[in-house]
Amino acid sequence: MKNRTTAIKLSLGALALWTGLAAQAAAPEVTDIAMVPRLTIQSDVGTTNQIQYCTNLSQGWWLALTNLVVAESPYWFVDVDAPPSPQRFYRARVVGPTPEGMALIPAGSFTMGNCMDPGEGEARELPLHTVYVSAFYMDQYEVTKALWDDVYNWAICHGYSFEYGAAGKASDHPALLMKWYDAVKWCNARSEKENKTPAYYTEAGLSVRYRSGEVDVQTNWVNWSSGYRLPTEAEWEKAARGGASGHRFPWSDADTINWSRANYYAWPSGYSYDVNPTGDYNPAGTNGGGPYTSPVGYFTPNGYGLYDMAGNVWEWCWDWYSDTYYTSSPGTHPRGPASGSARVGRGGGCYHSANFCRAADRFSRAPAYGSDSLGFRSVLPLGQ
Repeated sequence: MKNRTTAIKLSLGALALWTGLAAQAAAPEVTDIAMVPRLTIQSDVGTTNQIQYCTNLSQGWWLALTNLVVAESPYWFVDVDAPPSPQRFYRARVVGPTPEGMALIPAGSFTMGNCMDPGEGEARELPLHTVYVSAFYMDQYEVTKALWDDVYNWAICHGYSFEYGAAGKASDHPALLMKWYDAVKWCNARSEKENKTPAYYTEAGLSVRYRSGEVDVQTNWVNWSSGYRLPTEAEWEKAARGGASGHRFPWSDADTINWSRANYYAWPSGYSYDVNPTGDYNPAGTNGGGPYTSPVGYFTPNGYGLYDMAGNVWEWCWDWYSDTYYTSSPGTHPRGPASGSARVGRGGGCYHSANFCRAADRFSRAPAYGSDSLGFRSVLPLGQ
């Protein structure tokens, strides 16, 4: 079979800029010819370019094909797996250095859900299903009280208002007690403070930035390609697993948990994988004899360099919660149900037992809820 290629020229500047559109894979003109998109890409030698595509420009879901280190410029990229239909639009992005305090979570598929004994979890953690997410950056640490205060103090002087705000045991402990609404607005404020385009808006036109009130932001009110935001539930679980599949916790060398790995409450134990004494608190996180947060980064990170993905504080995610969402979740970039009454939280906390520290465990709370064991961390698209 003869192959004919269509050359598309993309220009990339020295900075991490999105560049223009590309072509579509056309249907064969005759039976022995297949059309294959071929892109000519100009970029600085030594940079890493991520090639992405989508089939609908209005949906904003760009899928990563590959990352390429530029050895010469210009260079060719051929999408050999492009189907004859539907159309594909392409863009290339310079992947710059990982932002300070964040870790790169690589693109790829993983098995989501309770992959250990189905009897130890809940039906809401099943069925197991394969999910693909694009690469992104994630905060290595839960947002600290110091970081919260820094952004919050800027925000209230620049048009933002918060329903409650946040508390924290100390500056290097996680911020907590914030509502989901306030966590989302804080992400927008962090973006604006750093001169990034915010992610969250109050309408589908993406023209009114979410800065005040309690707005139930809808999926199509989010600019998924820019700014700080909460991780989706799928992004959170992929990140928590640290690149290792088939394990109970965010580490891969054991499927048990103890106080040298996470800050959680060991009562009631009742779990064969909890090796701590029943009825005691983790000494790393006590406050006058009771459980409390520990400083971020106190425990060993997982395979992606993320700390406290088990225990310390629960972490808000983007998604509306549904017990049965896994039965209909899409295999690519799931972003939760279209509506609901509660948002997802993940990771367990210092007031909760070992079972809630499992990577597959799911938690739900109303977005207006706040707790002294509930915080968050943010994510950022590549190139931001």
